[in-house]
Amino acid sequence: SHAAQSHEVRVNRLQFNEATSALTARCMSAVKKALRDAKIKADDIQGVVMVGGSTRMPQVQEAVAAFFGKPPLNNLNPDEVVALGAAIQANQLAGNDSAGDLLLLDVIPLSLGIETMGGLVERIIPRNQTIPTAMAQDFTTYQDGQTALALHVLQGERDLVADCRSLARFELRGIPPMAAGAARIRVTFTVDADGLLSVAAKEQISGVEAKIDVKPSYGLSDTQIAQMLQDSFSTAEVDMKARALVEARVDGDRMLLATQSALNADGQLLSAEDRAQIDSLMLALRHTVDTSQEAQAVEDATQALAHATETFAAERMNHSIQKALSGQNIQNL
Repeated sequence: SHAAQSHEVRVNRLQFNEATSALTARCMSAVKKALRDAKIKADDIQGVVMVGGSTRMPQVQEAVAAFFGKPPLNNLNPDEVVALGAAIQANQLAGNDSAGDLLLLDVIPLSLGIETMGGLVERIIPRNQTIPTAMAQDFTTYQDGQTALALHVLQGERDLVADCRSLARFELRGIPPMAAGAARIRVTFTVDADGLLSVAAKEQISGVEAKIDVKPSYGLSDTQIAQMLQDSFSTAEVDMKARALVEARVDGDRMLLATQSALNADGQLLSAEDRAQIDSLMLALRHTVDTSQEAQAVEDATQALAHATETFAAERMNHSIQKALSGQNIQNL
């Protein structure tokens, strides 16, 4: 075994700044993201407090001063600043009013939402929302006669379920059978001051309800949260494309379902030629939905079928009105 050796190397300020420049850039990147999340500009900031021993480095202070256009506030010991803040907050929580109008607000670190058709995530509470908070969104059924809805609660910033963290699953049962899209299901996310999430789903017409409680931050370290945020920034463009494709496919599927349902009910109203055209466009749309990687191609095929069925839809409406009016006389109307 070799005895431990120590080496002494002298570096000047310029060399040290160069060696640590990537770390300084990372600091400033975090600062810019914080401003972007808060939707404020550097000019809006009244003062920047230096926290942590590393902020003693002149290049960090210079970078902050250059970015905000004013020197940082470093009149407090950066190693003691967090402890001082915690002591002030503890003093306030103990019921002492010496802190004046100081208010500490907690926020949720990652967005919360649910899975929608096609494995997409619909965010209901955005990250950095102050808690306690409650937010709701309305959803509906996808298929005719659907009497249950599976709810998958997720956490994260990405657009696809596969890239987010699964928190819980539960079901809303007893939805009265209706046509697709007729049910109104209000999903409410409530986060209390302790960060506990409660998710409730209620069908507005019948009043049937289901709910679940979950602790979103359980088992997540600060490093994992930071990594999830970092991933969402670096994949934003890819995610946007993926989301557009999935949404186009879901719309295409919905168009096919609606057209098939209309054909089953009133297909006899069509001439053989019109029926053949609609069948051909349905086949083309099915193929495009299943194979195309371009949202635009799927949207175009969906639009083509929608356009070709416009006359059929009008004929169906006339037919149902005639049926409703047959045998009625003018006095009854």
